[in-house]
Amino acid sequence: MKQRLERETIAMRAAKELKSGDYVNLGLGIPTLCGLFVTEGVLFQSENGVLGYGPLLLEEEIDKADFHYYDAQGRFFSHGPGMSFFDTFTTFAMIRSGRMISIMGGLQVSEKGDLANWSTVGGWLGGTIGGGMDLAMGAKRVIITMEHTTREGKPRIVKECTYPLTAKGCVDLIVTDIAVVEVRPQGLLLKEVAPGWTAEEVQALTEPKLAIAPDLKEIEL
Repeated sequence: MKQRLERETIAMRAAKELKSGDYVNLGLGIPTLCGLFVTEGVLFQSENGVLGYGPLLLEEEIDKADFHYYDAQGRFFSHGPGMSFFDTFTTFAMIRSGRMISIMGGLQVSEKGDLANWSTVGGWLGGTIGGGMDLAMGAKRVIITMEHTTREGKPRIVKECTYPLTAKGCVDLIVTDIAVVEVRPQGLLLKEVAPGWTAEEVQALTEPKLAIAPDLKEIEL
């Protein structure tokens, strides 16, 4: 079986898209891990009303946690220079401003950039949409991190989403465990493949047709 990227490696590749001065909201799951690899000067924002917080604390650092400092997912973070707190009205005004980058997880992404990242079926897929709709439509750029296929081997990059939509036409870039795919008006562009993978092998696990970038390369970290 072909080797796929670990979740931490997916996050590391997604974090390469960020630069100093960016304002970023990290979603649940793989996006959380981006905070471990991000460029200095990137400012993190959380829906529960904080901007500019420091690095997330690892499990072994829990003794350093200040229980007033946690994000919308309950993850503890350290104090960052100039960190500020505010109410929900203000935080969602920021999220909807078109000035932030949103890194989110996904269950499915369509060839048109539609995103489905929640479900009503219960179990590990269950839950509510939360602030996902605002984060998807209000960001200046949306990056999705996810495994390329389901546990059953079915594609997550599809022609049409079958799960409830979070937002339509919002996704700009998809980073998976085997590929980096750009969403364009004219269709999906395969830009990078995991080490040892070919474009044909990625296509076989992707429902819509992929255009191949002329400078297609292996994912570099």
